[in-house]
Amino acid sequence: MRILATTALALVAATATPALAQDGTFQGPRAEVIGGWDRVNGDGDGKSGFVYGGAIGYDLQRGKAVFGVDAEVTGSTTKATDAGVTVKAGRDLYAGVRAGVAVTPTTLIYAKGGYTNGRITGETGNVRVSDNLDGFRLGAGVEHAFGQRLYGKVEYRYSNYSQDVERHQVLAGLGVRF
Repeated sequence: MRILATTALALVAATATPALAQDGTFQGPRAEVIGGWDRVNGDGDGKSGFVYGGAIGYDLQRGKAVFGVDAEVTGSTTKATDAGVTVKAGRDLYAGVRAGVAVTPTTLIYAKGGYTNGRITGETGNVRVSDNLDGFRLGAGVEHAFGQRLYGKVEYRYSNYSQDVERHQVLAGLGVRF
């Protein structure tokens, strides 16, 4: 009985190993925290601040090609005050796709794009007005795996919203794959 159980276990392990090897480093669900530089431009005037938040996603790796989906929520410290009116860049929602190439077994270069919705808030005295701006985001980055689950990334992205508002961001992220 022990020989039969040992043989069955060895057979399962031998057949499962090639499937795991095909998955690659950049395969599966992921979650990350991000932070970095944020610049919002509107009406020819731009202000900088700090962007912070989190993202989730799922990637599929086939050979060196990687395809994935992203969802993200961020906040920002970017604000400007002029003539007693303070304008703040609030939360930003993003959903999109990414595609990349694993240039080494642990390094991925990728491009991304998708829909983004940013909130801008204006305050003067006791009056506060918020507006949600729809737009698109394009970006590119480098991701590096530190072992089986942990990874870091550096990314640049450009967002273009309605009402002639643009956003440039350079950020770093730290994440985990499940």
